[in-house]
Amino acid sequence: MAEYLPLFKALHVVGFVAWFAGLFYLVRIFVYHEEAMDMPEPEKEILTKQFNLMEWRVYNIICKPAVYITWTFGSLMISAYGWQWFTLSPWLHVKLLFVTGLTGYVVYTKTIIEKMERGERPFTSYQLRLLNEVPTVFLLAISLLAVYKNGLNALYAVLGIIAFGIALMIGTKFYKRIRERNS
Repeated sequence: MAEYLPLFKALHVVGFVAWFAGLFYLVRIFVYHEEAMDMPEPEKEILTKQFNLMEWRVYNIICKPAVYITWTFGSLMISAYGWQWFTLSPWLHVKLLFVTGLTGYVVYTKTIIEKMERGERPFTSYQLRLLNEVPTVFLLAISLLAVYKNGLNALYAVLGIIAFGIALMIGTKFYKRIRERNS
């Protein structure tokens, strides 16, 4: 199985790139969907139906398959490296925790699609913009673990990720103020 390791790695990368692309796009559609809810009829009905269709397509055609591809080829990579390598790689255990959290986030986006399809408004557009930054934090954490492996200082990593998350929130608030000023 080790001879297939480069193929497994390549397909794992394709999977997680598609996964993140899908998530960034999906939650951005949520923002537009939420903003369309304030429009007058018939624009509101036309746009909300279109955004809901787009949400389901991104979820079912991009996000779900990408999750399966990422998990499948990641698991095959672990299998190719062997059980002993897995047990001696605590960085991978933490990475798998983050990937599990990201999987939960994808499942949660499905509940948002369902609520918005029913005409509910679970979040404001600003809250959805913040929610759109969640995958970025996951991406940073998972990438750091994958690159530095056991050489990553846990304290610095946690502090760096927290600082990055705060910077994203500040940037989002700043952008909100600019949008409000230009409206």
